[in-house]
Amino acid sequence: MPRPSRRTVLATGSALGGAALVGGAGALPAQASPAGAGTPDSVTADPDAWRTVLDDADLVWRRMPKTWYEGPYLGNGYLGSGVYQEPGKNAVRFNVQHSEVQDHRPEFGSLFGLARLPIGHFTLEPAGTITGLDWRLGLRDAELTGTLTTDRGTLRLRAHVHTSRSVLAVEVVPSEGERGFRWVFHPADAKSPRTAFQPTPAGYQGNPPAQVSTYEDGTEAAVQSLLSGGEHVTAWREVTQGERRTLYAGVRHSFPSATARDRALADVRAAAQLPYDTLAAPHRAWWRAYYRKSFLSVPDARIQRFYWIQLYKTASAARRDAPVMATCGPWLEPTPWPATWWNLNVQLEYWLIHGSNHLELDAVTRALGEFRENLTAEMAPAYRADSLGVPRTTDARLVNGGATSNAQGYGVGVPGQDPPTPEVGNLTWALHNVWLSYRHTMDEAILRDVLYPLLRKAVNYYLHFLEPGADGRLHLPATYSPEYGGNTRDCNYDLMLLSWGCRTLLEAVETLGIDDALAPRWREVLAKRVPYPTDANGFMIGADIPFAKSHRHYSHLLAVYPLYELTGAAADERALIEKSLAHWVGFEGALQGYTFTGAASMSALLGKGDDALKYLGQLMSRFIQANTMYKETGPVIETPLSAAQSLHDMVCQSWGGTIRVFPALPAAWTDLTVHGFRTQGAFLLSAVRERGVTRWVRLVSEAGAPCVVRHGIAGPVEVRDGAGRPLPHEDAGDGAIRIRLPKGASALVTAAGDRPDLTVAPVAPNAPAPRWGLPA
Repeated sequence: MPRPSRRTVLATGSALGGAALVGGAGALPAQASPAGAGTPDSVTADPDAWRTVLDDADLVWRRMPKTWYEGPYLGNGYLGSGVYQEPGKNAVRFNVQHSEVQDHRPEFGSLFGLARLPIGHFTLEPAGTITGLDWRLGLRDAELTGTLTTDRGTLRLRAHVHTSRSVLAVEVVPSEGERGFRWVFHPADAKSPRTAFQPTPAGYQGNPPAQVSTYEDGTEAAVQSLLSGGEHVTAWREVTQGERRTLYAGVRHSFPSATARDRALADVRAAAQLPYDTLAAPHRAWWRAYYRKSFLSVPDARIQRFYWIQLYKTASAARRDAPVMATCGPWLEPTPWPATWWNLNVQLEYWLIHGSNHLELDAVTRALGEFRENLTAEMAPAYRADSLGVPRTTDARLVNGGATSNAQGYGVGVPGQDPPTPEVGNLTWALHNVWLSYRHTMDEAILRDVLYPLLRKAVNYYLHFLEPGADGRLHLPATYSPEYGGNTRDCNYDLMLLSWGCRTLLEAVETLGIDDALAPRWREVLAKRVPYPTDANGFMIGADIPFAKSHRHYSHLLAVYPLYELTGAAADERALIEKSLAHWVGFEGALQGYTFTGAASMSALLGKGDDALKYLGQLMSRFIQANTMYKETGPVIETPLSAAQSLHDMVCQSWGGTIRVFPALPAAWTDLTVHGFRTQGAFLLSAVRERGVTRWVRLVSEAGAPCVVRHGIAGPVEVRDGAGRPLPHEDAGDGAIRIRLPKGASALVTAAGDRPDLTVAPVAPNAPAPRWGLPA
């Protein structure tokens, strides 16, 4: 297969979300002109709908955050800043970190030689002793505002990381007694954060100390040279206008050239010419338009606030052209995981972008397409011609480096061999994310240029090792199910991914009109593959390893979720899923946050909304931190983001060619509003539930794909087009209808004779709940 050019890859990326956000798909004007009562085109938005839910979700601090897990955070996918008390000091820390800043010594592996590198932090040092604070992280403008109080006065501040500039801006207005406050920059030790958790490889050493210079215009820069060549540079300048003092700080990275200093200085000098509000104006406009691409309101105040914070967090951490999110996004705190992880983290980080209609954040599709040649180099030489895999850990360009042990990084293993650990399914799982982007946009460029050629080689790697057994079935040699421990023949993680991959390839070649010589082999795999190993407790890890200990990962259950290869359509299959789920979460000890997001989504698949809510409740009470971040030894970002996807799964599912509206709502959620929700088939869904009854469902088709919707409206229904005219539809069975909906057309489904109010507005909470942050 010819490799598409970077131009092709970037063009594909444009289809994922390059259109302007303002007025983009799914957005409603604040007040729409009705085309006729009760027609799809008369759907209107409460002028204050987004403002209401966003302002309600703001995080609040009434006491000083002590750690990254408690404090405010700002970011734009590249530059990130976490804000909290400088440990042991009378000062406030503003971290500066950047998702592109990494080392470039592949001989030490992805966890040391290619690791993300800490940069440093500023301290805001008041003249007096800090006695209190009142801060608010405003989601609508992605801006931290508030007051720091000391025994000498107050410091009023506003801060943001600009959405399109590599600049952090912090404006401070001191009272008379605090005019002597100061800013100090503290460069970090530029070495892998993993060195604090594990012995370093032989010959590894940290990079030399940063060199700080001051220029004639007052701009300063900390230049961090790298032993591998290149540099990363933090530049800053403080500007005083009347009583206002504004710090402008920026970070740039360059390799192998040493050009970062000039770029960082230029960024800061340009920003410093603008008053804070002038600089912030386009930043605020971007964020307000971003949120308007979709809308969700549920009657659980705590969860609704959590959801909107995850949308803020995602756009703070991700951009299509930014590096695929590492374990803690653009922020980098002390962690044993200073890399990008592909055996669960990446996949969970990006799921919520599909339903929330934010494909403009899809870095996974872009990166896999752009850096596929690096993936080839990661394969054992014997398989490079026709196979692909992704290492468990990589840098931003999907390189694992010359790791010689798992301590340095986890490469692509070989089935039936160990070492290295034969973990081989991670690329296929990552490509499921690409498939989701294709299905939610129906953009054939994604299918043709990225998914099909990469998935073909990922599946082909399995085909090298798949062999018939004495039972006439096709079997896999021993491979590794992520995180359980031990290698097993017929590993469910790999069998499930292989089955999904073969099925998806057959659908791809049919859609693209390709006569692929491997298609008969893919059909043979689906017909003759050994059944997924099970025992009395449900799905096993593999033929040699039962599920018999606490395990946070659902690697043995991927066919259930997220692949939806097994959905419980038949009674025995449903019983198997229920038994496996109960057995999995029944072992305490190793369970972690994403255990409960996976359990919530599997419960939603089974239509068990109260169970799904119970699992999300356990996640919130046991694992989610004050600012909605999450940690396992070090910071990891995927779990809260995947919790937002679990909420999506309760509100709408669209696997298998059917859109299911409100498939797994808890009994207490009698009122709910969703708008601009993107489904598979490239439909935009809006729907309202009132007093336990679904009042209306609206679908807009972007691609003219077949439209089957399980609307959940009891009794006879009416389906009307955008002008209010009856729209042909037919019974599709199991509570669903099939609607002929051309590209660009819309349909409104209501109970027969019903003419509901078609206003998109927040629903009232069932009970009050505390804000996130440290409000008490």
